[in-house]
Amino acid sequence: MNSVHRLYKPFLTIATLANTIGTLVIFGLVAIMNVDVIARGLFHAPLKGVVEVVIFSLVLIVFLQLPDVVRHNRLTRSDGFLGLMDGKHPKFANILSRTIDLAACIFMALIAWTMWPEFTESFESCHFFSQPEFGPAPTGDFLVDLSDAFARCEYFGTPGIFTAPWWPAKLAIVFSVTTCAIIFAFKVILGNRQAAMVDDGESPV
Repeated sequence: MNSVHRLYKPFLTIATLANTIGTLVIFGLVAIMNVDVIARGLFHAPLKGVVEVVIFSLVLIVFLQLPDVVRHNRLTRSDGFLGLMDGKHPKFANILSRTIDLAACIFMALIAWTMWPEFTESFESCHFFSQPEFGPAPTGDFLVDLSDAFARCEYFGTPGIFTAPWWPAKLAIVFSVTTCAIIFAFKVILGNRQAAMVDDGESPV
């Protein structure tokens, strides 16, 4: 089991880092919205694309912070019955908890399996590493070619006002649900109590 504990710890670190990035996105979103309010109130010149930025940021915030939510068992669920059984029949509660975590692991894996083709299709639409079907051929200038590639990407937003490629958001979703599936898998193997002890830096028995 010690090897399982060692394999589990890096994913706890990944979840923490993803949560930190999600928190920074929140701070950035708050700053943008405050600037927009000030620009509207004082200069009657609202920032362009704020609505699109909010939509994009919400996707990043939710999915980047989701693995850390799973890590700390804070994912919304009704566990009153589980808590009751844990006090009276701990072995049954342990089996039930692992069964729930297994179902969650499978569900997250299915989302990742579904989203991966969407991410690859969205990323490949940019033609970062291949000759585009339409538009100018690569010039050999890295910055120019990179700018042209981003302009070709599948995008969301309003052309002429604000557009951004979709693939970073879809990558965040794939990364998040894959990490969640892995954490749930470790919870199935270790059980919630041992997983929590590994998370706290203790040595599970």
